Amino acid sequence: MSATAATAPASRALPAPRGLVWTVLRLHRTALWVWTGFVVLTAALLLWLYGPGATHTQHLLDTLGYAGVQGDAWSSGALIAPLSGTYNDLFYDPAALLSVASFAVAVFAGGSLTARELENGTARLAWTQSVTPARWLAAKLAVPALFITVGTGLLTVLYRMLWSAHGNLLLAGIGPRAVYFSIGPATVAAPLLGLAVGALAGLVLRRALPALTVAGLAQYAVIAFRANSWPFQGSYQQPELSVRSRAITSTGAEIPDPGCYENKACLARHDIVGFTREYLPSPDYWPRQLLETGVLLAATAILVAVAFGVLRRTSTS
Repeated sequence: MSATAATAPASRALPAPRGLVWTVLRLHRTALWVWTGFVVLTAALLLWLYGPGATHTQHLLDTLGYAGVQGDAWSSGALIAPLSGTYNDLFYDPAALLSVASFAVAVFAGGSLTARELENGTARLAWTQSVTPARWLAAKLAVPALFITVGTGLLTVLYRMLWSAHGNLLLAGIGPRAVYFSIGPATVAAPLLGLAVGALAGLVLRRALPALTVAGLAQYAVIAFRANSWPFQGSYQQPELSVRSRAITSTGAEIPDPGCYENKACLARHDIVGFTREYLPSPDYWPRQLLETGVLLAATAILVAVAFGVLRRTSTS
């Protein structure tokens, strides 16, 4: 009886990045890990604010109404985020982190992503191989753009979810409106513009330190412009969002908040067993949000086109 040798089935290797994509991932793996850590930690903060972080302030709203929200926000004696640690202050920290990330993307793109390779000569070395300058730049932009879009997209969705659940726990004023208008697609488009700004600065200046400085200053100007200019939602000149605050009686009826604050006798006299409060949707949200997103993406496309033009002249000189 002859034994036949059993042949093991050929194992299929999972698809892995190759060529330029692998080179970009390998070369900038530290920046990739930093970005991943930023997304994970910011997402964790958003989820905490959505869940256990809101429990205490939500209880105060339910039992004392807006007076409870005010008392919690003022409990530190000073409304200085993030030093006070109050829920009202912590709610704005993810927005600040997203702005910092937009700035950091521009600095990274200007320094490490493009200018450093031009300064060290590694870019020209790659161009003498089978990599054309256009393919080199396309990979340099496409790979980080993918991570930026996925990361900021996830954080924006979580922030929007947090606003929908607990925006009623914020003090009335210009702050909630600024946050409300920063949790849409424009939040994803802003760091993509920073990527284009940095890449162009690196290609023009060809030295890491000057390029990252110029890119950082340019993106800082973009952030400041978005905060204070129409159609972008400014933090100072815009009116506050409309608010609906009501008290709930034992019969389920909604009445105006009598302003009892912590006076239990006053609450009992008005037969109040709970409160409800919400910021009303702004009718100009989507028109302005889409206009802002379109402006940012158009500016990004223009800068990318200019970057390829600069690269063409650089590679042939």
